[in-house]
Amino acid sequence: MTHAAVMKPNRLARSLAKLDRVPAPLRPWVRNKVMGRTVPFTGTAGLEFVLMTPQRVEIAIANRRPVQNHIHGVHAAAMALLAETATGMVVGMNVRDDCLPLAKSMHIDFKKRAQGAMRAVAMLSDEQRALMQQSHKGEVSVQVQVSDESGAEPIQCEFIWAWIPTSKK
Repeated sequence: MTHAAVMKPNRLARSLAKLDRVPAPLRPWVRNKVMGRTVPFTGTAGLEFVLMTPQRVEIAIANRRPVQNHIHGVHAAAMALLAETATGMVVGMNVRDDCLPLAKSMHIDFKKRAQGAMRAVAMLSDEQRALMQQSHKGEVSVQVQVSDESGAEPIQCEFIWAWIPTSKK
């Protein structure tokens, strides 16, 4: 039996699973609205939550004026937001309900000029997911690929996420 088979969904994963009741054509719009209310800055930036599973999160951003830089490409800060949100959401869908995910560090190398819209895909291995469910505290390096409309990867990122127990109120 694999680790994935014995893992139970956490609060975020259970909440997102409720969206399965929404008619399929409306689901992406509703998911974007829900996530934009939960994390307001993602709504402000216009992030599109394309796919959200405990193993993989895919988020896109259109190259539109509010997120552009001086050369009409997606701004560096918007690229960082895209990658940080994808990695944070995949971690957020796996930490135990009694834990809080926290970004510990991010490193971004800008390799080339981005062309058009951007997409970030963050993934966790079964071993990383199992560690999050078995430990009340820890950290993990989350793999993320950020590509543009041409299919190129104009930035390379490393995100370290930690999780700690939530404090008792």
